[in-house]
Amino acid sequence: MDPDDAGSAGVLHRAARLLNALAEGGPEGLRLTDLAEAAALPRPSAHRVLRGLVQERLVEVDARTKRYTLGLRLFEMGARAGGRLGLRQICRPVLLRLTETLGETHFLLLRDGYEAVCLDRSTGPLVIRSLTGDIGGRVPLGVGQGGLAILAFLPEAEQDDVIRHNAARLRDVGGLDEATLRAELARVRRDGHCDRSSGVLPGMTGIGVPILDREGRAVAALSVGSTAEHLTPERGQVIAALLKKEALAIAARLNPFDPALRRAGAAMEMN
Repeated sequence: MDPDDAGSAGVLHRAARLLNALAEGGPEGLRLTDLAEAAALPRPSAHRVLRGLVQERLVEVDARTKRYTLGLRLFEMGARAGGRLGLRQICRPVLLRLTETLGETHFLLLRDGYEAVCLDRSTGPLVIRSLTGDIGGRVPLGVGQGGLAILAFLPEAEQDDVIRHNAARLRDVGGLDEATLRAELARVRRDGHCDRSSGVLPGMTGIGVPILDREGRAVAALSVGSTAEHLTPERGQVIAALLKKEALAIAARLNPFDPALRRAGAAMEMN
């Protein structure tokens, strides 16, 4: 018998093994058998410890798939321990600087399941209308430059799920049909940004770039809203390059324990 497996110290040791295995197991999580094997623990022992971790919200289990994932409480604890800034705090000075430099209105959009929610905005001198409106406004993924940029940089299976789920809503708001949408998503992924005018708000246009996590999955987007007259193709190329540079810098500072990013990453599991 492993001396580390005796008493409370042994329980702690086994819990640490299981948490480490889950951290290495990817966002889809692991089933009990695979998790016990990865942690080098007997299945009954792993199951007992997992029950306790679930009760403490350090681990979550999907009742349908029986897969275990790291729990939201663990991420909240990590955020406090790390003392790092959240997404909105990181991006706030970026938005203000961009607006000051370019004289445009800029948005920070966060992925939330099948939607993008406006987490922050910095308003420029031009009077514009936007699909998300003010902070807290939402659009289905696939609408607007930011929503398209996020959708384009999701894994293929998630992208397909979003398109199927949002098809009716996209039609209702005058969005792209599926064939055109898929072609546009391929172009956005190739170019690294979306500069397509949605056509939903006449005279309005913009540019959106994804903010990617460490796995290359879009969790958020930076976007600029402007008028079609003001945002010429030449000016658009300059702004797109600047937004991409800022998005890369933001991605390097992301706190993986940020509850907002945890929500974005787990969004498909919750819907």
